[in-house]
Amino acid sequence: MDILTHGLLGGTLAQSCSRKSEMRVAAATGFLAALLADADALIRSDADPLLVLEYHRQFTHSLIFIPAGALLVSLILWPAFRALGHSPGFRRIYLYALLGCATSGLLDACTSYGTHLLWPFTGERIAWSIVPIFDPLFLLVLAAAMLLGLRWRKTLPPRIGLLLAAAYLAAGWFQHQRAEDAIRATILQRGHEAGRLTVKPTMGNLLLWRSIYRANDVYHVDAVRLGMGGSARVYPGGTARAFDLPRDLPALAPTSVLHRDIRRFDYFSDGYLALHPDDPLLLGDVRYAMLPTSTRPLWGIRLDMRHPDVHAQFETSRRMPREEIWQFVGMLTGAD
Repeated sequence: MDILTHGLLGGTLAQSCSRKSEMRVAAATGFLAALLADADALIRSDADPLLVLEYHRQFTHSLIFIPAGALLVSLILWPAFRALGHSPGFRRIYLYALLGCATSGLLDACTSYGTHLLWPFTGERIAWSIVPIFDPLFLLVLAAAMLLGLRWRKTLPPRIGLLLAAAYLAAGWFQHQRAEDAIRATILQRGHEAGRLTVKPTMGNLLLWRSIYRANDVYHVDAVRLGMGGSARVYPGGTARAFDLPRDLPALAPTSVLHRDIRRFDYFSDGYLALHPDDPLLLGDVRYAMLPTSTRPLWGIRLDMRHPDVHAQFETSRRMPREEIWQFVGMLTGAD
């Protein structure tokens, strides 16, 4: 999730287990420790634009990294707190750092991006897809819990905040099941056989969901708006032909750098690859788009066939025309 939510969750968890005299130290330590995992964004190379994708949410987000990450944070913060005269001791600092670090990978696994929780034992990218990458309501609950705990110097507000956060994640799981059931019913009505199906929440809410399923060689993209009382409305979206490397680029040598980069991007995208509908030289991750019914990918790699031995460029596009903004709002509110 976004970096602020990470910090708030780590700080709130550490704060909920702290002593009254250590409330501020616990919150600060947990907050900063929860940010450590996202330092993997610094692993990048100008010569190889895909390197940052390989390491994003990798070893720093794994469960096995938590004790080592907590130790690193403690070694940095302990002398800083001692210099300020607020150190409760190294063991207490380590405890708060451990709690903060423990939240990062698990929280990211709740999103749809994919997280290497079990690295190095498996290369599986875990994505439960029950909460958006950014959710203002989730963030506000944690922020209120931390601030009230600091103001009153009590562990009750952060503990209540954590319970509410857990309830919100449970609601996301419930909504995910509802959205998946609605799409499976739609697939049956269309007479399709879905080989793969992914359902994920759209930005900032648990009401509107994006669905992508593959039937034969075609990806079908739809939006599902979940109302109260069990009602669900499906908004049919676009389709995109699934990318097939031997079929679509038969002249590309398997030993070329571009061929290897396409394979790397395919792994990062969990196999959901399709060419941009308006740009046939941009290979995109069809799981993500600004509009939940669109097949225009949020990011992709440039297929420069003139230079197959140069690393592919990674491109993003977060532009959303005004008419699409209103379409999004209409779907979010359940309009026809």
